[in-house]
Amino acid sequence: MAKRPIITLTTDFGLNDHFVGVVKGVILGITPDVEIVDICHSVQPFDILDGALTIAQAYTYFPAGTVHVVVVDPGVGTDRRPIIASTERHHFVAPDNGVLSLIYAREERLHVHHVTAEHYFLENVSNTFHARDVFSPVAAYLAKRVEADKFGPQITDFVRFNTPKPKPVNGNTLRGVVLKVDRFGNLVTNITAEDAPMLFEPQPPPFKIMIGKREITDVRATYADGAPGEIFAIPGSMGYLEIAANRSSAFQVIGSGKGTEVNVVLEGAAATSSGT
Repeated sequence: MAKRPIITLTTDFGLNDHFVGVVKGVILGITPDVEIVDICHSVQPFDILDGALTIAQAYTYFPAGTVHVVVVDPGVGTDRRPIIASTERHHFVAPDNGVLSLIYAREERLHVHHVTAEHYFLENVSNTFHARDVFSPVAAYLAKRVEADKFGPQITDFVRFNTPKPKPVNGNTLRGVVLKVDRFGNLVTNITAEDAPMLFEPQPPPFKIMIGKREITDVRATYADGAPGEIFAIPGSMGYLEIAANRSSAFQVIGSGKGTEVNVVLEGAAATSSGT
């Protein structure tokens, strides 16, 4: 017996309105045997980078053939294009606004199609709910194994952006930025093990991290390793260095959030970065 097709949903819709339920209803009306998985509906409203980070963290854990609907769409109803991005293992249905940028950066073999075949859409397409009228039915037909090239022409000028990279400031200082604040108040920076490998070692050399008015000098292996309320750095599961607090919100304690500058001073060592 063939496995059930899978469609995932990543949106900024929240759960207080009818939007998510309607999207699921459209999909099930076209492909009744599909399994729908909610990745996240709490992407920060209109925040394309947050949507890009969210889907990039999740998609590789799904089986080959999964269709991912990613809707963070402040330009809904404008001339921005609906697209399908296809890798060797997955399809992504999204607006062409850069929300798939981290997928593009990660996947070597990828094709993007502009969805123009309107007979796959619902009738009477709304200017304000393309997730219902365009993206959901397209995803449902992809899950029914309609080939991506049936939906429209392949394009190469799709919108993409580069996430900000940490940069060396001087011989031993690396400047990064907070990319997001997660539900627990952890500050997820853009600093990776490639940028500052010493901070990801079991016994890092002396360092200090300056963020807002706080100076941090400790890295913990787990959140529970810190004292209650203590602010420390930790290598997070997203692959980025995080600023965290044990059983508390680093965001609230420090008073700094997304976009805040983070300076890492590595004492006695030169700062490195893969950024340009």
